[in-house]
Amino acid sequence: MDRQTNNGVTIVDVWKDNLDEELLYISGLIKEYPYIAMDTEFPGVVVKPILSKLTSPEYAYQNIRLNCNLMKLIQLGLTFSDEEGHFPPDGRCIFQFNFQFNELSDINAQKSINLLKKSGLNFDMHRDRGIDPLEFAEKFTMSGLVLSKEVRWVAFHASYDFGYLIKVMTNQPLPEDSDDFFQMIEFYFPYLYDTKFLMKSCKELSGGLDSLADAMKVTRIGTAHQAGSDSALTLKSFIALMSNYFEDNFDDEKYIGHIYGLKGIER
Repeated sequence: MDRQTNNGVTIVDVWKDNLDEELLYISGLIKEYPYIAMDTEFPGVVVKPILSKLTSPEYAYQNIRLNCNLMKLIQLGLTFSDEEGHFPPDGRCIFQFNFQFNELSDINAQKSINLLKKSGLNFDMHRDRGIDPLEFAEKFTMSGLVLSKEVRWVAFHASYDFGYLIKVMTNQPLPEDSDDFFQMIEFYFPYLYDTKFLMKSCKELSGGLDSLADAMKVTRIGTAHQAGSDSALTLKSFIALMSNYFEDNFDDEKYIGHIYGLKGIER
C-alpha cells in the first residue's frame, strides 16, 4: 500500500503479498539512487550482559548480541536518493518492510510495543501479513542492494539496526566476537556510514537524530518511530551534514564501516 505524503513523497508498505513486486522495483532504483538509508523497529531491550571486565564497546556489542538473538525484527525502513539527496521523480523512495511478529508469543518489552502501537504499527497485520524473514533474506541478497561496492548505506547510531539485519540475512545468531560481526558487516555492506559516528567530528553537534535534523533544518516525512519515516530523516540529515561539514574534507577510510559505540572495522 502506497501512502502519499503532503510533499509528494510516497511511503510504500511492503508485506508478504507485495514483497516480490517491490523488491523488483527497488532493484531498478539503485543505479541512479545508490544512497540507501536504513532504520529498524524492534521489540525493545529485555536483557543486559552481566558486568565484567568487558570494555565499553565490547559490552555494548554483547548487549546488542543478546537482545538481537532473543527477539525478532519488526520493521525495516529504506529510503533511496542520489548523492545530492534527490529522490526519484515519482516520489516512490521510502519503503517499509513489515515482518512476521506476534506480540502475544514473541519476546518483547511491552513498553516498546506500546510506543510502536501509538506510532501506528498494526500488530494484527504483522501477525497475519508479515514477511517471512527467511524469504526476505534470500530475495534481498539477490536484489543488488547488498554485497555491492556501488551502494552507499547510511544509518544513525546503527548498532541494533545492523544487528537485526545481519541476523536476518544470515539466519544465524549474532557471533560472540564483535570482530566476526564486523566482518559480516563489511561483507554485506562494504560502504556503510553511521551518521552518529560522523557527528563525533563536529564539535557543536550532539544528541539524537531529531536533534541533528533540527540543527540541519531538515523536516520529517511521515510519523516518528516508523522505520520508513526514520530512515528518510536519517538520509536527509546525512546529506545535509555532508554538505555543511564535510564537503571539501571527507576521509572515506576514517568513517566507512564504523558504528557509533562499537569498535568498527580495522583498516
